[in-house]
Amino acid sequence: MATSVNTLTDQAYQQCTSPDCGATFDTGEVLTACPQCGSLLDVAYDWDRASVPDSLRWFEQKWARRNDPLCRSGVWRFYELLPFAPPEKIVTIGEGQTPLHLTDGVGRYIGLNPGQLFLQYEGMNPSGSFKDNGMTAAFTHARTIGAKRAACASTGNTSASLALYCCASKLMQAVIVIGSGKISYGKLSQALDYGALTIQIAGDFDDAMQRVREVSEQLGIYLVNSVNPFRLEGQKTIMYRVLESLGWEVPDWIVVPGGNLGNSSAFGKAFHELHELGLIDRLPRLAVINAAGADTLHQLYNVHQVRWNDGRPDSATIASYFARLDSAATKADTIASAIEINRPVNLTKCLRALDWCDGVVREATDQQILDAKAQVGANGFGCEPASAASVAGARLLREEGVVAPSDRVVCILTGHQLKDPTATVAYHTTDQDEFNRVLGKRGVSRAAFANRAVKVDNDLDEIVRAIQLNS
Repeated sequence: MATSVNTLTDQAYQQCTSPDCGATFDTGEVLTACPQCGSLLDVAYDWDRASVPDSLRWFEQKWARRNDPLCRSGVWRFYELLPFAPPEKIVTIGEGQTPLHLTDGVGRYIGLNPGQLFLQYEGMNPSGSFKDNGMTAAFTHARTIGAKRAACASTGNTSASLALYCCASKLMQAVIVIGSGKISYGKLSQALDYGALTIQIAGDFDDAMQRVREVSEQLGIYLVNSVNPFRLEGQKTIMYRVLESLGWEVPDWIVVPGGNLGNSSAFGKAFHELHELGLIDRLPRLAVINAAGADTLHQLYNVHQVRWNDGRPDSATIASYFARLDSAATKADTIASAIEINRPVNLTKCLRALDWCDGVVREATDQQILDAKAQVGANGFGCEPASAASVAGARLLREEGVVAPSDRVVCILTGHQLKDPTATVAYHTTDQDEFNRVLGKRGVSRAAFANRAVKVDNDLDEIVRAIQLNS
């Protein structure tokens, strides 16, 4: 893509994350990696030039300006903490109206004291997942540099969000690459309905990611996957809203599913920046939860002991691990399709976030994920399977004693229940064949919290009897 290299604001620039390079680039350039060394890039700020408030409570005055689209957005309400584009170039569709819920029922399941478990419900975004937080930021950058097409590889949520922003803004055409059989109908229906050009390849997400990067480079298409540093700037704001809902108090734990590792990377950056600016006095601990069928981070972090190491992680061990995956033709396989990823593009940034936030990594089986999902649903918050990895992981950490019953814990629910209704229905079904077809092949053997339909004849007395027996 031919781009002009013009500073979009005088407050922001792009910077290589490698301390051995540290090269900087203008925000007007379209980059997904450092041209000099290949490392990931950050959006960085000259905070002396930015209008950063003295206190986070300053942002509360924007609540009274809900008729202003930038104040209504749960992302751009915090513009002063991500000032990389002129306000008049911002693309918003009202994303970020997402609640933080105190949920004692799920807290009891995890093993926490009353008043200590909170669910951040990102499924309430316009496209039904957390992706809209990042997409509004990526689209804003794309608009400033004059992009006409935007592309992504996707397991579903990114494609739905990209297609929605293209459709709603009328600014760009959406191009989506998905793997064969690796996207739920709830998500695919959004991309199709919003008019995106959807290309399905023989392969999984990792294959789709490789191809879309090549296609974007060859055809000059703006790439919006989370390797795009501007997307992660939008995802930082999930943590700002968590703090806002907690009266600006930092929780003890943030627990998040680990897929492409964009959220964990963004959350670490958010807290690190707030701490550097003196707006918070400490950082929370971070827990990233892999699905057992897509456990690259768990393997590298816990088994092979790979760490951030001041920006110099053990690249040889990482490369060797990926080579073994390739040699064995290993593909990710989990019911939590949104995190069914073996080659997370934000691996090194996540390692940095874990270092900043004294983090831990765990893996949860599909059985544990679906049982946790059922408990979330039984307490009134329907989420897709990948979301429930955070709750399953929090329960594991509580059982290990890593999380104390008195700790204040925030679990991130990344996507709405209707993103993947097939898994939910299969879990609660009375049809054993359907249960086995959808869940059995992934090692799920039971539905401990199933709410099965009661089958009766079309007879008033039978219906009344069923209601009385089950009341």
